Amino acid sequence: MMNKTPTNPSFYRINSYKIHSIIFFSAMMVNAPSYAHPDIDGPEQLDALVITGRADAQIGIADSASQGNIGQEQLKFRPISRPGEILETVPGMIASQHSGEGKANQYYLRGFNLDHGTDFLTEIDGVPINLTTHAHGQGWMDTNFLIPELIETVAFKKGNYYAELGDFSSTGGADVQYFKQLPETTIKFTGGMFDKYRGLLTGSTEIGGGNLLYAGEVVYKAGPWKVSNDYLKFNGVLRFSKEYDDYGWSITAMASKADWNATDQIPVRAVKKGIIDRFESIDPTDGGSSRRYSITGEWHRQTASSSSKLMIYGLYSRLALFSNFTYFLNDPVNGDQFSQPDERWQVGAKVSHTFYHMIGDSESETTIGLQIRNDNIKNGLFLTKQRRTLSKVREDNTWVTSVGLYFDNKTRWTDWLRTNVGVRFDGFRFEVTNSNIAENNGEVYDGLVSPKLGLILGPWADTELYLNGGMGYHSNDGRGINTKVDPVTKERVSPAKPLSRTYGAEIGMRTTWIPGLQSTLAFWWLDIDSELVFSGDAGTTEIGRASRRYGIEIANYYSPTDWLTFDLDFSYSKARFRGDAPEGNFIPGSIETVIAAGATVHDFHGFFGGPRLRFFGPRPLIEDNSVRSESTILLSALIGYKFNETWTIQAEVFNILNRKDSAIDYYYTSRLPGEAAEGVDDIHFHPTEPINAQITITARF
Repeated sequence: MMNKTPTNPSFYRINSYKIHSIIFFSAMMVNAPSYAHPDIDGPEQLDALVITGRADAQIGIADSASQGNIGQEQLKFRPISRPGEILETVPGMIASQHSGEGKANQYYLRGFNLDHGTDFLTEIDGVPINLTTHAHGQGWMDTNFLIPELIETVAFKKGNYYAELGDFSSTGGADVQYFKQLPETTIKFTGGMFDKYRGLLTGSTEIGGGNLLYAGEVVYKAGPWKVSNDYLKFNGVLRFSKEYDDYGWSITAMASKADWNATDQIPVRAVKKGIIDRFESIDPTDGGSSRRYSITGEWHRQTASSSSKLMIYGLYSRLALFSNFTYFLNDPVNGDQFSQPDERWQVGAKVSHTFYHMIGDSESETTIGLQIRNDNIKNGLFLTKQRRTLSKVREDNTWVTSVGLYFDNKTRWTDWLRTNVGVRFDGFRFEVTNSNIAENNGEVYDGLVSPKLGLILGPWADTELYLNGGMGYHSNDGRGINTKVDPVTKERVSPAKPLSRTYGAEIGMRTTWIPGLQSTLAFWWLDIDSELVFSGDAGTTEIGRASRRYGIEIANYYSPTDWLTFDLDFSYSKARFRGDAPEGNFIPGSIETVIAAGATVHDFHGFFGGPRLRFFGPRPLIEDNSVRSESTILLSALIGYKFNETWTIQAEVFNILNRKDSAIDYYYTSRLPGEAAEGVDDIHFHPTEPINAQITITARF
């Protein structure tokens, strides 16, 4: 009879709540439980397997080729100009900006222009950041409140193959995990070109038998713009946590406040004609302010046969946003500026329970989970001039309630075969009241079931093969789901479909066969039933066609020594609307080629840092591909020196080549003063900042 005592350390259970860097793990990895099975001897005790970053091998752990982990050891040596760039550690991800500081980034991944976050779920300690039915865009993902130094890991999963991920996760998701305890008190001050300043205080202390973590941050940035960005941000975090032998809990409070002047995209023709230069605005009164306050409670327990986790959260956020993208196209007298206020209360809960058990002779774990979320939203669309309201297009109170129930099973059937089988149900309720058009009030229910499947073969020669498939979805804006009358034209329209189905698959490989080198290769495919989205800028639904995307991703991480690493990631995507249409089948803004590369010195006689290159390839800007963006190349670098245990200094240089590239490009119609009433079709771009540098001094106690 075969020995059923687990011998592969990658199948011993990991104490996941004490090791926040683990977001993906297989069934019995470390300190395996004593199964109630007559043929099992006592489990072998192994040292804990801790995955803290990209350098750690995940053979026998990962469920797909396109998931991974980024730790603080990688983050702290990267030149980062804004918090959203943390997500560029996800291979193939681009975090750009079309409106300067303060506003949520624009994101690109797997053939998508994700707008401000639609179809990529990002969480902070399990709390979703994406906002549904947002005034500016569905899935609004504002990561400006993140403090990079507090991040223990960024755990990412690409594709819709994971039962625990629901809304907004068709291209995948990332869970940003903060530390619970810091080894020292840290004080940082940064000063940079174009009036950029940052102050940071972080630390933790033992109190009341537990640990109190605290952090405070102040940021000011003017930028190279003719009208100063005047960006001022305050961030604060308090977390109290307590751990016992087999359970623990934590309470976390976060607060963030920011105000800014916007530097929205500008038309190419205005620069070529000398009307403005690259760093001027057509409407200098654009801008905004944001507020975010949250509290999260978390409890976890783990025994030899099971583990449980409960998390509840509450969040209040408010945004005031003023934008003008078409200038004088719709209103030649007052201009086209509009306001999009958004205020919401959000509450939610997550609970999961995992059983460690046997299926015949095979080690297995089964997880059941429940996720509940409710957003009470008040937002609208107003026409403005110099931030003064002229008229109301629409104003709504919306309730969006969702319930997700999932089942997931991971089983090792043989030494070379693992499976991951899951299914998820999501149910939604959308209610709109107090609309200025009574016919657009209403209540809609919808739900769907999404199966998931993963097959893992190996390892052979330190190499695993993966086959993944699944169904997912994204929800549409609650206002669009209930809209029957266009708020501008007053014409009757068809309400949006509440949930849009997605279908995905992937075949991939992960290998550590070459010593020091970790490589992954993935071929992926994703179909969407409809690209239909609610346009917050117009107050109505934009109907899109069904689409298909597929591509290849290659990620490499090489550590020839313990103080030097190299990484090189390449991705290529092809995105098309399905079916033929006279206007063409290209998807405007869809990302095609991304290359990210870097070299990092971790600690060589006190020195650390290195260069990083980001290539953001050309993209179609119109359906027939007759207008395309140029590529964007950014070379940046960080170099630092640690004098002793207390003092460190580092310098970061951005856009070393001083290229005059675009951070982002769009193609649409706008009108400048004196132009024809019908406007001009043109590329509108947001420039990358010129070469600039900053210096940071750090003291640790």
